[in-house]
Amino acid sequence: MSFLRLDWLGTQAELLWTSRFLHGDEESLGFAQRDELSRTYGEDQEETRESPTTSSPDGGNETPTSPSSRTCLKITTWEAGWNVTNAIQGIFVLGLPYALLQSGYLGLLLLILAAAICNYTGKILVSCLYEDNEEGQPIRVRDTYEDIANACCKRLCPLLGGRVVNAAQVIELMMTCILYLVVSTNLMCHSFSFLPLPPAAWSVMTFLTLVPCMLIQDLRVVSRLSLLCSLAQFLITFIVVAYCLHQAHRWSWRRMVLLVDFERFLVSVGVIIFSYTSQIFLPTLEGSMEDRGDFSDMMSWTHSLACVLKTTFSVLAFLTWGEDTKEVITDNLPIGLRMVVNLCLLAKALLSYPLPFYAVAEVLQSSVLRLEGAQVGVDMGTLVLRGCLLLMTFLMALYMPHFSLLMGLTGSVTGAAMTFILPSLFHLQLKWTTMSSRLKALDLLILTLGSLCSLSGLVCSIKGMIQAFGR
Repeated sequence: MSFLRLDWLGTQAELLWTSRFLHGDEESLGFAQRDELSRTYGEDQEETRESPTTSSPDGGNETPTSPSSRTCLKITTWEAGWNVTNAIQGIFVLGLPYALLQSGYLGLLLLILAAAICNYTGKILVSCLYEDNEEGQPIRVRDTYEDIANACCKRLCPLLGGRVVNAAQVIELMMTCILYLVVSTNLMCHSFSFLPLPPAAWSVMTFLTLVPCMLIQDLRVVSRLSLLCSLAQFLITFIVVAYCLHQAHRWSWRRMVLLVDFERFLVSVGVIIFSYTSQIFLPTLEGSMEDRGDFSDMMSWTHSLACVLKTTFSVLAFLTWGEDTKEVITDNLPIGLRMVVNLCLLAKALLSYPLPFYAVAEVLQSSVLRLEGAQVGVDMGTLVLRGCLLLMTFLMALYMPHFSLLMGLTGSVTGAAMTFILPSLFHLQLKWTTMSSRLKALDLLILTLGSLCSLSGLVCSIKGMIQAFGR
């Protein structure tokens, strides 16, 4: 979630698209040099593992590279930082002030703690890509999150770990598509409140707007428009913050509470965790960097910056509206300003939907249904699959139109697993013999906290939805 992001969803879609359509295309290569991680994604993993080794930029360590990786341009540390910033900043930060309303002062602590933990787990996840050689030098022997998971499960079931990671990825992508539909419907309702249409009618209009996603073959135009919308969010953020500063005379710290409802607090935990999820694409990002030795510092400053921005935005918005804070904070703006901001956000949400939609369709098509991608046009099997996915996300958004509860549910189910639980678990299994007692204790603590947050947040989010439907 996030205010600047093509986010990892866009990145994942670009990676999938690049790996299937970009090889040997000069025009595409020119675009790839400008657009996120697509410029660095090489051939598939098996070819990479079988390729010869070359020295890495971070100190001469040998790392496996594929033939394509030698022809792809690498990205700088600043570009890598921009990608991570996109992943943890974006449209879903609109729900953070409401999460702060539900969690009080503990929410402020959570925003800082989540940033610190996600920064740490991102680093240990990438460390699992490496094994020490006989001379004690780290060598990159794995490429993706799935590779790490498969390495940890190779004795039990060689492909089990990768399937678990893929399942979590599909769930998170699907839930993100649903959230885009929910927020689009919400924005339409509040932007055109003078029209006497029920929310269901706006949901149908949103659904019809996205039907052309079924025919997507090339994401270049979509990704370029999404990039422009991401840049436009700078303006939106400035407008919201400027309005909050203009209303400084209304601020009161008394609105921030110490005692909070425990169940609502746990839902807020999921919302905040979801806003920091980026681990799924970090292995690919680190492999694309010119100087991999800068990865750790890059993670530190990007997460620190995200923490400052999110905390500032959430606090300013909450101090301005207090108990009247809405699930989507732009709904609190005056009607004239709200319409301008909401229309910009609506465009962003609608243009962002095709990226996770395309990614989840590709994952299901290639990994589950074993369908061959059509080279020209879209074949019937792909069309049916995408139609079912679009209809499924529409129906779930129609019957679960609660933005914060959906964010909390997604953060509790997949966010905590991919961000807290699995990185710590994999790090303990792969690096146990070389870890200090302090790091073992830290990993076990994060693993325990992640498990508790995931289970309790899942229960409370589902309970909250049941209560919301019963009203």
